Amino acid sequence: MRSVNSNVSSSSVRSSHHSRSEQRHAVAAGFLGWTLDAFDFFVVVFLMDTLAAQFHVSKSAIVATLAYTLAMRPVGALLFGMLADRYGRRVPLMANILFFSAIELLCGFAPNYTVFLVLRALYGIGMGGEWGVGASLVMETAPAKWRGILSGTLQSGYSIGYLLAAVAARFILPVYGWRAMFWAGAVPALLAIYVRLKVREPEAWQRNRAPSMASILRTTAEYWKLFLYLVVLMTLMMFLSHGTQDLYPDFLKSAHGVSPETVSYIAILYNIGAVAGAILFGHFSEVIGRRRSMIAALLLSLVVIPAWSFAGSLAVLTAGAFLMQVGVQGAWGIIPAHLNELSPSSVRGLMPGFAYQLGILFAAPTNSIEFALRDKLGYAWALAIFETINILLLIFIVSRGHEEKGRDFVSSPLPGSPR
Repeated sequence: MRSVNSNVSSSSVRSSHHSRSEQRHAVAAGFLGWTLDAFDFFVVVFLMDTLAAQFHVSKSAIVATLAYTLAMRPVGALLFGMLADRYGRRVPLMANILFFSAIELLCGFAPNYTVFLVLRALYGIGMGGEWGVGASLVMETAPAKWRGILSGTLQSGYSIGYLLAAVAARFILPVYGWRAMFWAGAVPALLAIYVRLKVREPEAWQRNRAPSMASILRTTAEYWKLFLYLVVLMTLMMFLSHGTQDLYPDFLKSAHGVSPETVSYIAILYNIGAVAGAILFGHFSEVIGRRRSMIAALLLSLVVIPAWSFAGSLAVLTAGAFLMQVGVQGAWGIIPAHLNELSPSSVRGLMPGFAYQLGILFAAPTNSIEFALRDKLGYAWALAIFETINILLLIFIVSRGHEEKGRDFVSSPLPGSPR
């Protein structure tokens, strides 16, 4: 089913070729939005002990706030994704940025655990809305031949956000305290001004704009098999990223006695590896295809698990963590392009982002599961067993899928038949 707004005449739609400047602004907006969103999420990862002491709760209670944040992300994806398909990418993106920035600021004023938990759940709505809208904006504006590397660049914003959180933990936390870590999260509000002034709507959205909210839901329902596949894929991808990242700083401190300062430096290093992996494998996906490139990245992560989890020296652990994130984010770097190419144009704001965030919902207990396995098996075995099984499942699921690399978003609004 093709959902095209008949009121958009050809004369009202600009050239299908965006200028270099317009392409750069769209990529910058999507990249910075995801970077700053990720920074706001990962601040908590470096404050588990501090927040537990501040609010007089157990560390597991702070870990639970991460699960609440992740679980609320589909709400944001549904809300902002439908708005983006109906009314354009720019205004929903600006509203989303202002929302999650305001909530992050308020987290720094939380007087107790209950208020903090509610705010982190609300923050999840904002975090859930940003990726789908930002990714569709970037992929629809970028030239098809550059989608792979720009997909990796966009997704690397997540790792750079993590890296910035590590930098903040090293330099802001010791001097200004934990509340300032969250206050710094209000900075993304300035990005909304940039989007307002510099970013324009992609032609792909203008030509294939959904005529109503109901048509968005109908198109998504028609492609329910594809949507279900994407949800399964994203659930396993979330197990991969959050299962290798969120508790790793605590693993280094608890299991190996690494100081918080050293943990921050290690996190900075392995996030540099993540950025390199996202861009590198994103580029490879233009050469060998989306699925083959993802499988190659997953195999890299699989083979470095012993060094990442069981190494006896800090140097080998650090190298393992670096290579693990090269593979993890190498696979992730292909996701923005892959999901947008698979989705119908009239629901590109909703379907990739909603599938992505439903994956988060189903994978929300990742940290709690690993934390529980730690108590039974030890930290190293908990991480290793969880990710070995997950990576093997991911390789199977990716190999069973299909791809639409290089699809023209303007003249080919629909992907292949629903699978």
